[in-house]
Amino acid sequence: MRILLVEDNRPLSEWLALALQRQNYTVDCIYDGEDADHLLLTQQYDLIILDIALPKLNGDKVLQRLRKRNNDVPVLVLTANNAVESRIGALNTGADDYMAKPFDVSELEARVRALLRRSNRHASPLLQCGSLVYDSNSRIFMLGAVQLCLTPREQAVLETLIVKMGRTVSKQALAESLFAMDEEISPDAIEVYIHRLRKKLEHGDAAIITLRGLGYLLKPQNETA
Repeated sequence: MRILLVEDNRPLSEWLALALQRQNYTVDCIYDGEDADHLLLTQQYDLIILDIALPKLNGDKVLQRLRKRNNDVPVLVLTANNAVESRIGALNTGADDYMAKPFDVSELEARVRALLRRSNRHASPLLQCGSLVYDSNSRIFMLGAVQLCLTPREQAVLETLIVKMGRTVSKQALAESLFAMDEEISPDAIEVYIHRLRKKLEHGDAAIITLRGLGYLLKPQNETA
C-alpha cells in the first residue's frame, strides 16, 4: 500500500513516515502543497495524509484540485486547526477523515486502516489464488493452513500481485509499491523479491509468472498453461 504524506514539519513528517513504514506501508513525503499537486498529476496512491497549512499552496486547494480531477483516493486531513469550521470545510471539499494535532499515532494508524478498508468496500476482504488466501483487513497471507512469514517488501509485492491477480503488473508498478521516491533502487531488486516469494509459495499452487518485457502476474498453477 502506497501513502503520500504531505506535511511541512519535517521532523513530524519523518517520524510519522517511519511509524507507517513499520506497518508495511510505502510512504512518500512531500513538504509543500505545490509539489504535492504536481506529483498527484502523475502518481497514484492508495491514501493521502494531508496537512492544511502548507507553504506555496494550501492543503484545501490541493484537495480541491484533486477532487476536480475526479481522483477519489482517500484523504485524511491532519492539521493543527481543530475548529469546527475547518473540519466542515475540509469534509465538504472532499476529505474522507480529519484529525487534529497533537494526535495519537495508534489512532491515526487505525484511521488509515479504516479508510483503506472503506475504499475497497465493494470488494470481498478475502482474495484467493489457488491455496493462497489474502485477508485485506488483517493483511495476512495464508498458504493452505499456514500463515506466510513475509518481509515488508515481500508483503508489498505479493499484495500488489494478488490485488491485480490474473493481470500483468509491470516492474515499474512493483517498484512504486516497494520504494519511496527518494530511495535508490537496485536494477535487480524486483527479481530478488520475486525469487524469494516463489520459494515461499512453492508448497502451494499459486504461481508468479514472468512475462518478458511486460512484467509479472499471479495465477493458480492449473491456469498457467
